[in-house]
Amino acid sequence: MSDYSNREEIYSRPVRAGKRTYFFDVKATRGQDLYMTITESKRRFEEDGSVHYQKHKIFLYREDFKNFEDGFLDAVEKIQELMATGDYRDPIAEREAKSEETPQESKDETVAPEAESTSADDIQFDDL
Repeated sequence: MSDYSNREEIYSRPVRAGKRTYFFDVKATRGQDLYMTITESKRRFEEDGSVHYQKHKIFLYREDFKNFEDGFLDAVEKIQELMATGDYRDPIAEREAKSEETPQESKDETVAPEAESTSADDIQFDDL
């Protein structure tokens, strides 16, 4: 097991996004330096019906937060600009159209409360 998995977890924020869950975990090293891990977790079903979770994790160190944020926000703005051309699928509009067809059933099954917002402050990774 990696040395990082034994670090003190200070804060954890799960974000459910469709078939995935993202975990934003704030941790501290032994030297009390703060860092964040971002984990994507996807539930997978085996042929025998058993369930396992496929996880991908990145480590983001405090000195890199600003550059990461700048890159992330730049990419989000580019996606919004490209979406405005009409050349790309709009999963948010598709979800809203589907919920209008069958309001209660679609809303309960496909849109988590976190996924209803479309502001840049509440990005839904499934929609990117």
